Amino acid sequence: MALRDIKDLTVALSGKTPIVMIESHEETRAIDLIVKAGKSTRLPVYSWTCTQGLSRIGLNIDYGGGNDTRDPLALIDKMKEVREPSIFILCDLHPFISAAHKDSIELIRGLKDLAQGWRTIHHKLVLLSYKVDTPPELSRNTMRLKLSMPSRDETFAIVKEEARAWTNDNGGERVKTDAKVLERAVNSLQGMTFEDTRRLVRGMLDDGAITECDLPEVNRMKYQLMDMDSVLSFEYDTEKFEDVAGLENMKGWLANRQKAFHEEGGLDSPRGVMLLGVQGAGKSLAAKAIAGAWSVPLMRLDFAALFNKYVGETERQLREALAMAEAMQPCVLWVDEIEKGISQGGDEGTSRRVLGTLLTWLSEHKSRVFLVATSNDIRSLPPELVRKGRLDEIFFVDLPEHGVRQEIFKIHMRKRDVDADAFDLVSLADAADQYSGAEIEQAVISALYKAQANGEVLGQALLLETVSATRPLSVVMYEQLAELRAWAKDRTVPA
Repeated sequence: MALRDIKDLTVALSGKTPIVMIESHEETRAIDLIVKAGKSTRLPVYSWTCTQGLSRIGLNIDYGGGNDTRDPLALIDKMKEVREPSIFILCDLHPFISAAHKDSIELIRGLKDLAQGWRTIHHKLVLLSYKVDTPPELSRNTMRLKLSMPSRDETFAIVKEEARAWTNDNGGERVKTDAKVLERAVNSLQGMTFEDTRRLVRGMLDDGAITECDLPEVNRMKYQLMDMDSVLSFEYDTEKFEDVAGLENMKGWLANRQKAFHEEGGLDSPRGVMLLGVQGAGKSLAAKAIAGAWSVPLMRLDFAALFNKYVGETERQLREALAMAEAMQPCVLWVDEIEKGISQGGDEGTSRRVLGTLLTWLSEHKSRVFLVATSNDIRSLPPELVRKGRLDEIFFVDLPEHGVRQEIFKIHMRKRDVDADAFDLVSLADAADQYSGAEIEQAVISALYKAQANGEVLGQALLLETVSATRPLSVVMYEQLAELRAWAKDRTVPA
């Protein structure tokens, strides 16, 4: 039981604000905390639901008094009859005080009467639900509280409790794990409620072990439990750096920061990188590979879905998305083609507000959220976004060199069960000069389609023919790409 929650509730219930609103999915825990806090105020505690009506906690007595207090209007009348200062926990009252409900005006007026009568009878009303909107009529008489999430130590304690319970239920057999995996499991569980943390731990312990294989499933379940479907999406498919050819500078840079990213209390956590480069050269693949290499969830922020026609909604959605990413920490937050959302052209008002929200978060957040922003045209981005301190480095992802092109052919053949040793990779790499990784992949796929249509096995000649028939982007848009590469030469770090 979090002592900080009991302390906050005690202060709230002892203060002079008559209505306390608590948003939480943990109704049972919230009621237990309110009862514990109520003991210090020495006030009786009542609870109400629309199915059970009003009852006093601890006495198991129905306080309908001849009236059915399951009806909210009857509840208001009954609370007004109680002359002893009391705490009333009203669970899921929010649908009845919404504008759509037929009795909402009378209910809000009744609550306001109780709030204004606080000086004569010191009732405390606690509105408890997963979501509570404050009617404007009650805003001056209301304070909001939010229950805390488990700290790292509390999460670790929950894991130990559940491990002991599993051992007791399985004839004394001990749970199998190691310190490193256990530490990463505790990291992944951060940001969840006490009940959801316990539920996820029980799922991990189902087979009597906490292993590396449990972590991706924990992250998926965490995302689903937090109901985060919005402009922020969970990317289920990440990559490994073994499947990313080249980018050796960036791989080494990331390897040097992996330990600092996972450990708390040491060096400052790395903040993020900008990946600038040629389309199809592997920027998106690299973002997925960072999450895969660090064994953390990959969250994708969709700037196209972010923009809303209503003033202020776009910035609110961005703040909520960033808060959700922090709740999923440690994680990689991927913003693809960021220039489309905050370029210096377009809707200046909304773009500037979005930029301001993002810049503030980049400068001030202390969470282990690693931002990977990709861009095809960094010149359209405002300079304050790409300065050091907000992002750690700008990497330029160029067209692959000869040896890297060989490796790309090999990777995409291996993915499609083609024996790369049967091919002359040097000749293929020569033929694919100035091709991007995506274009090489498509050449392999096209050749496989043609081989299947002809009823033959893919061979060197057919693959060379397919490569030669393609006109890469570096040829089609030579002037634009040449200008981009020239700009990046002395301004970025080669990936």
